[in-house]
Amino acid sequence: MKPFYVAGTWQTTSAAFPVVSPADEQRIATVAVSGPADVDRAVVAAGRALRSPDWQSMDNRIELLTRFADELHSNSTERARLTSVQNGMPITLATTTEGLGPVGLLRYYAAVASLIPQEERRQRLDGRGETLVRREPVGVVAAIVPWNFPQLLTMFKVAPALAAGCTVVLKPAPETTLDALELAAAAERAGLPPGVLNVVTGAADIGERLVAHPGVHKVAFTGSTAVGRRIGEVCGRLVRPVTLELGGKSAAIVLDDADLDATVAGSATASLLNNGQTCHLSTRILVPHHRHDEVLDAVASMASNLVIGDPLDPETQVGPLVSERQRRRVEDYISFGKDTGATLATGGHRPDLDRGWFVSPTVFGNVSNDSVIARDEIFGPVLTVIPYRDVEEAIAIANDSEYGLGGTIWTSDVERGLDVARRVQSGTVGVNFYDIDVGAPFGGVKASGLGRELGPEGLTAYQHLKSVYL
Repeated sequence: MKPFYVAGTWQTTSAAFPVVSPADEQRIATVAVSGPADVDRAVVAAGRALRSPDWQSMDNRIELLTRFADELHSNSTERARLTSVQNGMPITLATTTEGLGPVGLLRYYAAVASLIPQEERRQRLDGRGETLVRREPVGVVAAIVPWNFPQLLTMFKVAPALAAGCTVVLKPAPETTLDALELAAAAERAGLPPGVLNVVTGAADIGERLVAHPGVHKVAFTGSTAVGRRIGEVCGRLVRPVTLELGGKSAAIVLDDADLDATVAGSATASLLNNGQTCHLSTRILVPHHRHDEVLDAVASMASNLVIGDPLDPETQVGPLVSERQRRRVEDYISFGKDTGATLATGGHRPDLDRGWFVSPTVFGNVSNDSVIARDEIFGPVLTVIPYRDVEEAIAIANDSEYGLGGTIWTSDVERGLDVARRVQSGTVGVNFYDIDVGAPFGGVKASGLGRELGPEGLTAYQHLKSVYL
């Protein structure tokens, strides 16, 4: 049984849950379940570590984070493999995002923290002396992360929080716990003081206790909008800072001058990355009426030619969905699309594989934006192609969503694409491609979340400002 990590020690309990491979449906490991008392101990340990002089020293922290990054780099291949066997992510994607991504984030935030002054003096506007403005760590952070990019999204939170001088209690998703425990082991090898990083395990009840714990000073959550709303309500009642990175149903606006080959090639990642299990994907593809059939055929051809199979095979482009429950959910949406008269251009079934929770990439055409498959976040390899009359209608359709996380514009005229991007109600937009920039803020508007991660803004989210009048 795999133990969890609290206060610098590995803990086990009598309760446990299995981690199952989505590729072959076999048990990978068994993990001990944390209880309410374990959450309490983790928060207390994090509070104690927060006050440690060694951790409060910026120079010490930077050195420790650098060692942490080195430890993660040394086992990046194994951590990437752990993600793939747990959630079905193709290994080529996992190698960069899950293996090397956390290393780069730690090093980036160690550098950013060393460049931002902890104190600055300002002349008072009334001319009567000056004010000292201090940046201080917000405190103990509860980080709750999902299963789709577990290592990377953990470091979206842990790296800036630790660099700011905070301490963390991490709650991973049950489906992807093994990689979180390996992060803790790397932190231990790097010499992070006990309590600086704790990992508690279990289901929603453990996360709920952590979010509402009186010893927590900030919550950082990535996951569904429904859960994010509940977390936001708790934090609002407690007047507790919270960062919420939630769902999406982003639009790809294909303008009339777009190069079809480049657009379709880019859609393989912008719309289907990680088996469709990515929050910012452009799963609504908006096309000019007169190009609808042409684009639909091309997107369907691209999707049908993706290689489906074992996520550990470097040739695989589409792996299984994370769980049987998730596959059922995606298949229910596919059935709804068929029943409501949308044109099924490809997919809509399970591939011919003996085992695993696979769904073939599916593309629907002639979809109305008010259809359920165009409005709900499906979180699987399902795309909808939606026709529009002119650019004004395309922008209106793109913005006619409760979400606003990602999006793409496809055009031969970059300036024209930029003009359209400015009018899309979204936290991020790509012109002719989509790839998150670690040095720039990432997050959503509307039901896609609150606050921003990444960039220098991601560090300041874990600091509060104190003014000392002199």
